[in-house]
Amino acid sequence: MKLFTWLCGLTTVLLASCNGNDSNNGGGDATPEATKPISYSVVATYPHDTSSFTEGLLFYKGELFESTGLKGKSKLIKTDLKTGKAIKSINIGDNYFGEGIVIINDTVYMLTYQDEVGFMYNVNDFKKLGEFKFASKEGWGMTTDGKRIIASDGTSNLYYYEPGSFKLLQQQTITEAGSLVPNINELEYVDGFIYANQWQYPYILKINPATGEVVGKIDLSAITETVKAKYPFVLELNGIAFEPATKKIYITGKNWPELYEIQLGQ
Repeated sequence: MKLFTWLCGLTTVLLASCNGNDSNNGGGDATPEATKPISYSVVATYPHDTSSFTEGLLFYKGELFESTGLKGKSKLIKTDLKTGKAIKSINIGDNYFGEGIVIINDTVYMLTYQDEVGFMYNVNDFKKLGEFKFASKEGWGMTTDGKRIIASDGTSNLYYYEPGSFKLLQQQTITEAGSLVPNINELEYVDGFIYANQWQYPYILKINPATGEVVGKIDLSAITETVKAKYPFVLELNGIAFEPATKKIYITGKNWPELYEIQLGQ
């Protein structure tokens, strides 16, 4: 689905040529430290709609929201966690491929993949409020640190925007042990760190936003391999949701029949 973007991401890693205007490029003379593995355990399992090509996943005021992709099938959904069924949903338009979402001040911001436009909706009734442009050529994932919107575009870059105007405030390059990190996808902000899915990898990366360095990695190979063995139709891991009130973390994937509550180790 995103083969061209993947090839571009690979070229970026090999040539390190697409991020020359950013100040957080890592490197230096010191030997890079290995990324710390983060353990986890599965606390609970919930149903997930297998028709959902998951692009964004988040909690807002105790309610679970999801955005899905594919042209003609892209939706914004409010979901019942316990049943996996939609409480409310809208199709964003037959000509658009939906991507990540973020919610700030009761406004849902939703990216599209290659249309270079995003949409704003009222979180309560899903009424469309407007559109916005973004700096990158592609839209992938989004989250917020409470003040800024943070977005990815499938490369090694993160983009920081001003809510409302969507004015670009900062571009940041993400590195791991001194190397560029490709395929940054769905994002979630958790206790001062950015957690990121890596497209086509079974990992969630823990990123220090102050430095752009990956400081931890959650290897979810066991879950992804189990899901794919039971359900051959599923696609890659994608979707991280943090519930601030309970401090719980949930993950899922594209067309997965299950959503997992996980507990992270130290």
